[in-house]
Amino acid sequence: MSLTLRDYRPADAKALAELFYDSVHRSALGPYTQAQLDAWAPYPIDHVLWQRRLDLLRPLVAEQDGAPVGFMTMEPSGLIGLAFTSTEHQRQGVAQALFDALEAKARRQGIHLLTVDASKLAKPFFLKQGFKVTSENQVQRQGKVLVNWTMEKSLED
Repeated sequence: MSLTLRDYRPADAKALAELFYDSVHRSALGPYTQAQLDAWAPYPIDHVLWQRRLDLLRPLVAEQDGAPVGFMTMEPSGLIGLAFTSTEHQRQGVAQALFDALEAKARRQGIHLLTVDASKLAKPFFLKQGFKVTSENQVQRQGKVLVNWTMEKSLED
């Protein structure tokens, strides 16, 4: 797989919103109920909202053959807010490549702590990266409760 990492472009918003929706609905059924998935990633996709959100967060995009296959965001505080890989590209190093690039960027910028609110699916990935669980959360979305974990990783070494 020839993977390219690049900065977000506003023209990516629609494809990334659809990648998010598809990833949630195709990968998380089992750990979460269908009702929880519908609350987490509702349909129809609000492309205007996603455009605003992604324009603000400016994710790092993983691309293969000219198409986005994953994305990850990191705020100046060190919060990793979004981390999603297309269903067809999971467990192929996409999330690892995105995370490695963002961790290196955080270190260059002098960020000392990375944090994430990880879903049931993302938790094992972030544990593998050296994150520690600081709390379990119950998040309300459209009347449904979803469990995730606040995790952190110190970059002071």
